[in-house]
Amino acid sequence: MKNFSSKIFLGLVIAVAGFSASAQEFKVGVVNLDRIFREANSAKAAQTKLEQEFSKREKELTDLGAQLKTQSDKFEREAPTLAESQRTLRQRQLVDQDRTFQTKRREFQEDLSARKNEELQLVIERANKVVKTLAETEKYDLILQESVYVNPKHDITDKVIKALNASK
Repeated sequence: MKNFSSKIFLGLVIAVAGFSASAQEFKVGVVNLDRIFREANSAKAAQTKLEQEFSKREKELTDLGAQLKTQSDKFEREAPTLAESQRTLRQRQLVDQDRTFQTKRREFQEDLSARKNEELQLVIERANKVVKTLAETEKYDLILQESVYVNPKHDITDKVIKALNASK
């Protein structure tokens, strides 16, 4: 049994020594997606496209909200002088308008979120292609997208951004 334990120990020592020797050749890179979303031209173009696509609806929604606020303020000022039936009628109208406004706002947010996800997915796909090409040409063994801490010598985000900007 003692002979068996010493063979396992010797095997582990050899494995660790072999790993240490090969670890020097192990090349790691890390990519920061947040920086790519902020700095890559394709991400900036996607953001501009979304702003143009949704600016009209956003303005309409803002105007509708301002109109609702104005009507609500007017109702608050006039409510004490209105007859009970008029007050109830205007209150219902305001509630209906608010419900419509909330529905439109929710739909706008859902549509914007879905389109933003689509555009960001396209940027991620392009970035992943660039990362794969970079990994193959520069012989990286492992490239991670996110981490808690990265030694700056392993951060390849700048290379990815440059390649993304050059590819378009």
